[in-house]
Amino acid sequence: MTPTQIPIVDSHIHLFPETHLKTLSWHSATNPLGMQHSVNEYRHATQCNPPPLLHGFIFLETDRLSSITDSPPNHGWQHVLDEVSLLTRIALGIPIPGEGHSPQDKAFCLGIVPWAPVPGGPDVLSVYMEQVRARTGEVVWGKVRGVRYLVQDKVAGTMLGGGFVEGLRWLGRQGLVFDLGVDARSGGLGQLREAVQMMGLVYGGLEGDDPVTIVINHLCKPNLRLLSDDIRSHPEFLEWKDLVTKMARASPRTYMKLSGAFSELLPLETELEPDFGAIVERVQPWTDVVFDAFGADRVMFGSDWPVCNVGGGGNDVSWGRWRHVVEEILEWRGLSEEQKRGVWGSVALHAYGIEI
Repeated sequence: MTPTQIPIVDSHIHLFPETHLKTLSWHSATNPLGMQHSVNEYRHATQCNPPPLLHGFIFLETDRLSSITDSPPNHGWQHVLDEVSLLTRIALGIPIPGEGHSPQDKAFCLGIVPWAPVPGGPDVLSVYMEQVRARTGEVVWGKVRGVRYLVQDKVAGTMLGGGFVEGLRWLGRQGLVFDLGVDARSGGLGQLREAVQMMGLVYGGLEGDDPVTIVINHLCKPNLRLLSDDIRSHPEFLEWKDLVTKMARASPRTYMKLSGAFSELLPLETELEPDFGAIVERVQPWTDVVFDAFGADRVMFGSDWPVCNVGGGGNDVSWGRWRHVVEEILEWRGLSEEQKRGVWGSVALHAYGIEI
């Protein structure tokens, strides 16, 4: 079976219509993503040559204006719940004119991972998730497979708070996954050290409890621009390797997304076809660590669309370029056909508990 015949589950995409731009915490007039990115644009991005056998996507929250508690003068939960309503309309095939999706797109939405106030602990999470359920209704509620609370831009110590740790344990009891977003390059390796400590607290002493599944985003955003004659012996790389390995060993329920690299590499040009071999060689030290630590059965493909467009050359080419890079990485690793099928889709389905 050739790579283009293997069914793909894109485990990490974001969606937002133009009418919601002002509710995004990162939006500005000059942001290159400051335009509509909905299912229509995603379908266009994935129509590369050769076309993929794409089952569908898992949606990840888009970092909207929000706060832990739903009370003034904070931003509250309105914007994040409106995002849930948007995904509900996509999953039901009931678009509002101008949102950028159509009725036939409903089967394309395999899973939804909304924002959630994890640091608030179980009591706050319980109230919030009931509001999520009210927005989705029972039909779409089953597609809510986990939550994310981005920690890459939060103050040090956020992940070690009692509310955060108990919140993750509560998610485990509810059968919900937690997507972990840390940033080694921009935020520093201290974020990874804290994540390792957090996992020790979350997974330690769980007697008869249901441990939460933690899906780590974007290889922990390593410093792929690191300059060295021998990357593998560089102190920064060695510490990143040690910390990622500890994350993998924290629990068999930790997974890693093979995604996000275009944001950490030097930007690619739109018109000039990149040297894929050079890209694979550049990222290989890091991807080797991930596969060595997690094994192919805990690594999943994700595009990080549309964020991949910024460094990958734009919406016409970036999704296909990342798919090409991943194909070559898997070939380099010498994965079996079954392992390749896992990375391209079945690992994500298993981790998130999705049946198709």
